[in-house]
Amino acid sequence: MARISLPDRLLSYAVLCLVGTLMFAPFLYMISIALSSDATTVKAAFTLIPKEFALDNFVRVFTDYRMGTYLKNSVIITVFTVFGSVLSASFVAYGFARIRAKGSGFLFIVLLSTMMLPGEVTMVPQFIIFRELGWINTLLPLIVPSFFAGAFNVFLIRQFVMGIPRSLDEAAMIDGMGHLGIYAKIILPLTYPILAAIGIFSFAWNWGNFMGPLIYINDPDKTPLALGVQLISTVSGGQMPPWNMVMVASMFLTIPMILVYTFGQKYVYEANLNSGSAGLK
Repeated sequence: MARISLPDRLLSYAVLCLVGTLMFAPFLYMISIALSSDATTVKAAFTLIPKEFALDNFVRVFTDYRMGTYLKNSVIITVFTVFGSVLSASFVAYGFARIRAKGSGFLFIVLLSTMMLPGEVTMVPQFIIFRELGWINTLLPLIVPSFFAGAFNVFLIRQFVMGIPRSLDEAAMIDGMGHLGIYAKIILPLTYPILAAIGIFSFAWNWGNFMGPLIYINDPDKTPLALGVQLISTVSGGQMPPWNMVMVASMFLTIPMILVYTFGQKYVYEANLNSGSAGLK
C-alpha cells in the first residue's frame, strides 16, 4: 500500500479542520447567545464572545421557564421508549431469525413494507385511536408505540442475529432450554452492539421529538423539552423572544444527544458492520 505524502496529509488535515470548524460554528454561536445578558438579547447585539456574560441564565431557565418540568418529562419519555424499542424489536427479530414457521417470510415482507408508509399517512388514524382510548394530553401516545417493534429496528436486529451460529441454539436445546431461554441467555448478550445502536437511535429520536408532543400534549406540565423550547420562544407574547433562554434550553436539548452518540458511536459502527456482513451471507 502506497504511503500518503506529507503535502497530501497536510491538505487532508486542513480540509477536515475547515469542515469541522464550519460544522461546530453554529453550536459555538448557540453557547455564546446562551451566555448573553438580557440587555444584549433585547438589542440582538450578539457576538461570538458575549460582551456581558450572564451565567445565571442556566439558573433562571429553571426558575422562570419550567425547564425542570420539561427535562423530567423528556427523561420519562426517553427512558421508556428506549427500553420498549430495544425489548420489542429484539423479541420480534429473534422470532423472524430463529423460528421457522409457515408464512414467516411473507409476514417479514409485510413488516418491511410498513417502512414505505410516510408518517403523514398514519398520523390521523393514530390520533383517532389514541383519542378513543382517552390518551390525548398524556404521555402514553409517545411511549406505548415503542413497545410494538419498529420495522427498521427489527430488520437491523434480525440481520445481526442471522450472523450468530445456529449451533449455539441447538446446543442449548439439547440441554433443555426453550426459545425464551435462548433469547434471554444467548441471543441478547451476543447482540449488545446492535441493541446499543438501536438504543442510541431511539434516544436521539425521542429526546428531540417535536411533532408527537405538539399533536398529543396540551398541558404545559406534561410538555417535553423539544416542545418546551418552542414554548420558551413564545413566552414574550409577540415581542422579542428571550433568545438567550431559548439557546440555554437548546443546549440541554443538544448536548445529551452529542454525548450519547460520542460515547456510543463504536456500537453503531460495529452494529452496521456486523449487520452488513450477515446480509451478505
